Amino acid sequence: MTTSTTANTQEPAEQTYDAIIIGAGQAGGPLATALGAAGKRTAIIEREHVGGTCINEGCSPTKTMVASARDAYLVRRSADYGVHPGASGATGSDTSPTPLTVDMVKVRQRKRDIVESFRSGSERSLRESANVDLLMGEARFTAPHTLDVRLNDGGETRRLTAPIVVVNTGERPSVPPIPGLADIPYLTSTTIMELDVVPNHLVVLGGGYIALEFGQMFRRFGAQVTVIQRGSRLLSREDADVADAVANILREDGIEVLLDTAITRVERGADGGVDVTARVHDSERTITGSHLLAALGRTPNTDHLDPSAAGIATDQRGYIRVNERLETNVAGVYAVGDVKGGPAFTHISYDDFRILRANLVEGKHATTSGRLVPYTVFIDPQLGGVGVREQEARAQGLDIKVAKMPMSYVARALEVDETRGFMKAIVDAQSEQILGFSVLGIEGGEIMSAVEIAMMGKLPYTTLRDAIFSHPTLMESLNNLFGSFEGE
Repeated sequence: MTTSTTANTQEPAEQTYDAIIIGAGQAGGPLATALGAAGKRTAIIEREHVGGTCINEGCSPTKTMVASARDAYLVRRSADYGVHPGASGATGSDTSPTPLTVDMVKVRQRKRDIVESFRSGSERSLRESANVDLLMGEARFTAPHTLDVRLNDGGETRRLTAPIVVVNTGERPSVPPIPGLADIPYLTSTTIMELDVVPNHLVVLGGGYIALEFGQMFRRFGAQVTVIQRGSRLLSREDADVADAVANILREDGIEVLLDTAITRVERGADGGVDVTARVHDSERTITGSHLLAALGRTPNTDHLDPSAAGIATDQRGYIRVNERLETNVAGVYAVGDVKGGPAFTHISYDDFRILRANLVEGKHATTSGRLVPYTVFIDPQLGGVGVREQEARAQGLDIKVAKMPMSYVARALEVDETRGFMKAIVDAQSEQILGFSVLGIEGGEIMSAVEIAMMGKLPYTTLRDAIFSHPTLMESLNNLFGSFEGE
């Protein structure tokens, strides 16, 4: 690293690096370590917390709370398995099950402990990495390869320059333009995890992954929950049969699901809660809740970054445009993770890191072209998917055949009394290659991952149909699923 002093004493001193990474998320952090290990002097700038959305506000904290909610669900269902908490005697008695109490302070603390453990480990790894400087502050472009960084500690500004710049600034919850929303307290996917009480009635605006995970979670904690979706179905990118099944499961769990419902205004309720006025099938209705969760999308963190000062192209929403090599329109400037748009998944961010490591460190020519995008929605039962959906395949005019099987046909699911949902496979009718797979069922994400491995290996579906899987496992259900095409 070299340092030069400018003639203008008001200008910050300029520090030169081999690479600058803006954001210590699931792509930026590992990339900084890899570049440093390759001998490249690297600065990584983080505005708030090392680890990015996943560790601090997304995957880790939400799935920790989902686990607490599932335990509450299983306690309530214990009698279905012949287990009565608090009953005396091995043979049972007429003692009623112990009433369920959810300690949100404990749930929150468990979440905080997990986050702190992951966050501190990630930060320690960066600080101990060779040739890596971690700067806690906010970065702003002043030229294509130059940034001003205002440090959190004391507000000092440093000017950094490097031939390689990588943007990994992620996203934040969007503020929807709903009349009255700015005048009332409302929750986001971040602030809802800091509640220390269970809401009496949680009103959820949105029907995507985040909305449904939190909606079911707090229903299981004991809240009354209403989910309001503007569109005609939840999870709008899913096939209709999948979305309908998810809505039915949520309704079975006692969640009110309102579809084709447009929110016209929100305002503070008489008791300190919130009144949501909505239009449902040409009639107006007011839903009164104690808490409101706005889960209507996310916004890229590029506004304070000022990419236009570097000539970096963005779309209308502020996402940075990249090609299949994750390059922006400015040579030497890259974008990774959620800030570039597209699938906002941690595993995609990490694969972005692998692509840049391959190209910048190993001299390869890796691209995003053709990569599979698996995902899991952590409702219960889980929804896992990979590859094309049926509606996409038919829209593309592909010659496909479809297999579908309810989880109630799966021995293992019957044994553990978790039979809600179904599996669905889309295969090429000629090549017998698996093109897509969805599963709404117990451990759906794990089942999907196994099928993804088969897709990566380009195995024909007949290999899974005829494979020997251990009995009784969830995996053996693939024998029957891939043997259930019409005529087989």
